[in-house]
Amino acid sequence: MRVIRSHVEEPLAVGTRLALPEAAVGHLLRTLRLGAGDPCVLFNGDGFDYACRIVSAGKRGGEVEVLAAHEVRNESALRIVLLQGVARGEKMDWILQKATELGVAGFVPVASDRSEVRLDAARAEKRLAHWQGVVASACAQAGRAVIPDVAAPRPLAEAAAGLPADALRLTLDPAASAAVRALADPSGRPVVVAIGPEGGWSPRDRTVLAEAGFEGLRLGPRILRTETAGIAAISALQAAFGDLA
Repeated sequence: MRVIRSHVEEPLAVGTRLALPEAAVGHLLRTLRLGAGDPCVLFNGDGFDYACRIVSAGKRGGEVEVLAAHEVRNESALRIVLLQGVARGEKMDWILQKATELGVAGFVPVASDRSEVRLDAARAEKRLAHWQGVVASACAQAGRAVIPDVAAPRPLAEAAAGLPADALRLTLDPAASAAVRALADPSGRPVVVAIGPEGGWSPRDRTVLAEAGFEGLRLGPRILRTETAGIAAISALQAAFGDLA
């Protein structure tokens, strides 16, 4: 039986009633056409699923009663952070969605020399809100109850300087000698995977990454597109050291 899950940003507690926010109204009541008495599951990113019952449903809103809470334990022990050169439109959404499904713990969008997307402060704020929504929706589909953090977009050098000191730092390079199977088990450390934008990393970008401690990682002899590279790297790392069996 399919579990209908929807993300809300409000606190959730067993025995309380909650007016559904507009996004949940659109998903549960308008799109799925649920009505009073129907069950659903809400989550807010605190690690729990909350079984609910819709107590009222109308054109302008609805209300649910929280019946039970269930801890969701499907987060990967391998904490992968994707440092991603901002890609155009739907490509970026696809990257965020699929990486979330694969268990990524966080995202750091970056601007680099060859970025085709340039964001001023206002556009960056709007894109960040949109990306956070994409990630939350991907969690709803994937059954995750912890929502990966999406950092505000920033220049590559600034992002690299702000990474955890103990992180294993990798960037894809077909000419690198190290493959995934040659890596030491990174369990207990964050793993940051840096993927360039559509135009790839420039020589100056690669210098920034090298000075920040990033090591080259080879995933075979072919050059992968930005929307493929991160997903391939995450899958390989999860298969080797995480929970992708």
